[in-house]
Amino acid sequence: MIDPRTPPPLTGDELTVLNNWLEWHRATLAVKCADLSDEQLRLRSAAPSTMSLLGLVRHMAHVERVWFRRVLNGEDIPRLWDKDRDNDADFNDVDTASVEEAFATWQAEIERARAISAANPLDAVGDRNGQDCTHRWILVHMIEEYARHNGHADLLRERIDGVTGE
Repeated sequence: MIDPRTPPPLTGDELTVLNNWLEWHRATLAVKCADLSDEQLRLRSAAPSTMSLLGLVRHMAHVERVWFRRVLNGEDIPRLWDKDRDNDADFNDVDTASVEEAFATWQAEIERARAISAANPLDAVGDRNGQDCTHRWILVHMIEEYARHNGHADLLRERIDGVTGE
């Protein structure tokens, strides 16, 4: 497979660097999931964990939604994947989940997050459970969130078909 990612620049202003690193990590999760069957995307890591590549995609759709739409933009929208019933539903309920819906939802949330991010300065403040939270902090947190889960994705992908990489 040809790697479609663009490496983040080594120079640039803060917003450019943060956005490029976030885009790199978004694309990395997509690369880890590329060319796999629905069954392979549902494959769990190791008991008792319910983590799978599909679960990671669903989780990151939820994370994008919460941090950009709910926290930064103040939207009163529901959580995804019935997480009010089960906080880990994004991971636990993948056996019958639609792969197509999960990827479409993730991409739609990314698009919304990009638009919200572009409309806000780095010092814009959102509300996270009554606490101020800056756009800058959200971007750094999102990079951290993707980086951590991309490590999980790398191990899952290697288990599935031996593919490894950055």
